[in-house]
Amino acid sequence: MSQANEAVKKPEFTGLRAILWPIHNYEIKKFLPMGLMMFCILFNYTVLRDTKDALIVNAPGSGAEALAFIKLFGTTPAAILFMIAYAKMSNVLSRQGLFYAALIPFLVFFGAFALFIYPNRETFHMTEAAIAAMKADYPNIAWFVPVIGNWSYSLFYVLSELWGSAVISLLFWQFANEITRVAEAKRFYGMFGLIGNFGLILSGSVVYLFSKNRGNLPEGVDPWGWTLNYLMAFVVISGLIVVAIYAWMNKAVLTDKRYYDGEAASTGGKKKDKPKLSLTESFMYLVRSPYLGMIAMIVLAYGVSINIVEGVWKGQIKIAFHGDNNAYNAFMGQFSATTGVITVLLMIVGNNILRRFSWLSAAMITPIMILITSLIFFGVIMYSESIGNPEFAVAGTTMVMVAVMTGFIQNVLSKATKYSLFDPTKEMAYIPLDQELKVKGKAAVDVIGGRAGKSGGATIQAVLLSVFAGQTLASLSHILAIITIIVVGLWLASVLSLSKRFRALTEQREAEAKAKI
Repeated sequence: MSQANEAVKKPEFTGLRAILWPIHNYEIKKFLPMGLMMFCILFNYTVLRDTKDALIVNAPGSGAEALAFIKLFGTTPAAILFMIAYAKMSNVLSRQGLFYAALIPFLVFFGAFALFIYPNRETFHMTEAAIAAMKADYPNIAWFVPVIGNWSYSLFYVLSELWGSAVISLLFWQFANEITRVAEAKRFYGMFGLIGNFGLILSGSVVYLFSKNRGNLPEGVDPWGWTLNYLMAFVVISGLIVVAIYAWMNKAVLTDKRYYDGEAASTGGKKKDKPKLSLTESFMYLVRSPYLGMIAMIVLAYGVSINIVEGVWKGQIKIAFHGDNNAYNAFMGQFSATTGVITVLLMIVGNNILRRFSWLSAAMITPIMILITSLIFFGVIMYSESIGNPEFAVAGTTMVMVAVMTGFIQNVLSKATKYSLFDPTKEMAYIPLDQELKVKGKAAVDVIGGRAGKSGGATIQAVLLSVFAGQTLASLSHILAIITIIVVGLWLASVLSLSKRFRALTEQREAEAKAKI
């Protein structure tokens, strides 16, 4: 047995080393590049997440209510198309070629948006008067009109949403699951998030810095356009760094069997030859797999629950900052930086929960956190609605700012537990699966399941807004709170079921590996 394998099995991590850096020295060459990839990907994710919301919520004739329609009619169809293209490309491209083909088009669009599309927006978009007239003519779909009228903003929003599901959930984690052993994952995955979430801190600070209203800009310069140019430049540069790291790892790291053995990856023995499945066959594979069904359910439940709360919260932010793009984005930058700091702290705790406690214990924390904080937030919104005046003075501030800050805390804690515990536990659940389920099963679960979660929340909001024409999401909080309770209840039940299956499958894989030694 090699010295490296012996080192992996020795419980030599003690004290602060066990808490802060449970990585063997010989593993640094593999671990650090992956951590830097996560850093850059999350940096872009945060910049895009904050910017897309500012664009849509403050667009002419738009508001937070438009987010539900764009997620339902834009993001979900785009996710399906991406998954179809990805599945087709996976049959004809190499692993490296597939990674580049899926990632680089995002960078091309975001660069083009800042340099060409946004400066010519008045040529591409409907006028604000035309949007207002159509909203008056079609009140039941009034919030869908600005989605079409400001179509380039909507496209930016859709691709920014896909960055999270396609690049983080699919490309990065599929690569990590392919080259990481179960024993490594228990130490690596929480640490990937720990390093990666420093990207949230940096990106939040960058968004805040460049989104502050620039009173010293030359006359005639659009402050928001100036902000977009710099933010998209950072996105493109960060994305190219990810491409470069991936190429280097395939050339200098994965050729060393200490770090990756393609023949024995994930199964402890020679990889079985399995025919590649068509898209239809892949879906049937998922339908016949209760294990993947449970993973899909927790991904869907997270998307529905967090989307319902975020829609109401972003409406309050627009009211508080009076539709100012830069002010809105600066606030979201502060939110992202705070989320990063709290997440880093929870990553340290979460990494040790993953190592010291059961998978079930770690997986239960996120839904419980979201349930408690969501109910508090909806309580504040319902009280604010009962007063009927968002500028009502309370405790030295206004009621709308109380709602904004309550939602701020809710979202920070929910996302911090998501990054520190939900993502690592979900990704660990894929490790015992065979290669076919990892590649196409994960694509279907993460891209479609993730988008179905958000579109599920969007569908709920869109239906309510269409049925109760003229209402806002805040005025429907009493209904949304009940729906959130039901969704999180289903989430908790799925976690319990998946835990039993994960434990049994992991034990089966370990027994198979020992039998082949």
